[in-house]
Amino acid sequence: MLINDAVTAGARRAKACAELEISDRTLRRWTKDGQLHADQRPLVPRPEPANKLSAAERAAVLEACNSKEFSSLPPSQIVPKLADQGRYLASGSSFYRTSHARMASSITGAGPSPRSGANHPPATRQARPAMYGPALPGR
Repeated sequence: MLINDAVTAGARRAKACAELEISDRTLRRWTKDGQLHADQRPLVPRPEPANKLSAAERAAVLEACNSKEFSSLPPSQIVPKLADQGRYLASGSSFYRTSHARMASSITGAGPSPRSGANHPPATRQARPAMYGPALPGR
């Protein structure tokens, strides 16, 4: 390990850590009994959030998004329209998350997206170079 080599050569551990842009505390957390240990964070069980949408709630959100009335609207417009009707299914963020998760799971990788490729013009106009400063001789 680089830090152990530096310390053995006479450097202070804090200075060696600073060179590698980690804190001395991070190094102590990563090492136990002088041995470097693997990161255990991915292995820790993570509980589901208490406010996670149930399967029925996700289905209701998707049904609302796919309904004829709302199919052409973004969630930022669907949620207020549902509120005007006295219905609350989920927050706008939950609408986005649910609809994007659904779209991601339905992608089969059959080809490029409709906007990609050389057959489509750029979405915005390209700026032409502008002349700044005094006019140049000969122009």
